[in-house]
Amino acid sequence: MPKRLKDRVAIVTGAGGGLGRTHALELARHGARVVVNDLSGSAQAVADEICEAGGEAIAYAGDVTRYDEMEAMAAQAISKFGRIDILVNNAGILRDRTFAKMPLDEFRLVLDVHVMGSVNATKAAWTRMQSQNYGRIVMTTSSSGLYGNFGQSNYGAAKMALVGLMQTLSLEGARHNIHVNCLAPSAMTAMTEGLLPQAAAAVLTPERVSPGLIALVGEDAPTRMILLAGGGSFECAHITMTRGIHVGDSDDPAEALCKRMAQVQAQADQVIPASGWEQPEHELAKALARPR
Repeated sequence: MPKRLKDRVAIVTGAGGGLGRTHALELARHGARVVVNDLSGSAQAVADEICEAGGEAIAYAGDVTRYDEMEAMAAQAISKFGRIDILVNNAGILRDRTFAKMPLDEFRLVLDVHVMGSVNATKAAWTRMQSQNYGRIVMTTSSSGLYGNFGQSNYGAAKMALVGLMQTLSLEGARHNIHVNCLAPSAMTAMTEGLLPQAAAAVLTPERVSPGLIALVGEDAPTRMILLAGGGSFECAHITMTRGIHVGDSDDPAEALCKRMAQVQAQADQVIPASGWEQPEHELAKALARPR
């Protein structure tokens, strides 16, 4: 098998088990040298597993919610391997409850781990990737963020925030050949235990998600993609904008809008905006094109 990632250096957060572990093993199988991050001693076990299979890996026990620890992790990667090519922001937790019953500290905790954890690790790697004019970053999003899930308001908010982070960083990273993507996995892990039927365990394995990660971190990787992966199947999600309507300065714009909401929602001729500026540009063009 050709080593698609030969001599590349990858960091995987939350890699002591579950998806993070299989990501780290798959990266190593494709030739990457891996920094295995986790809070617990399990990171060392995964690094040892990679080395025993003939790969190169080191462990770093650091907390993604602490920027100083993520900076130290990046420095250790540079010291050991000389560069950072790939960052996989995988660390996460669940605190599921309905919004009415959810303490605000549980809401903040989930955002802190998923969102600020990804921000901290990315910030530590970003300027190093800029200086070498190469980088591949993956944010772990979820269908809970893209489409919502009952009892996961904190998790869904965090996961959709990572999509927004990816969208902007993919634009800012383009001139330095830094590609940024999102991976939305479906897998049975310790974090999802009890949320999926037991029959899914044999199909929705972490090992069947990680090939999708490889597609997002190679030299020919896309950028600004939301890749859905589970059970060996892969899909793509998009944030789109419908053609919509223009009500302008009619006698009652709100009433006109309420009566035509079906037209606003119609998906024919919808587009995928290249940046946030396309919304006001699209709306201005419709307003100026309207006969007066």
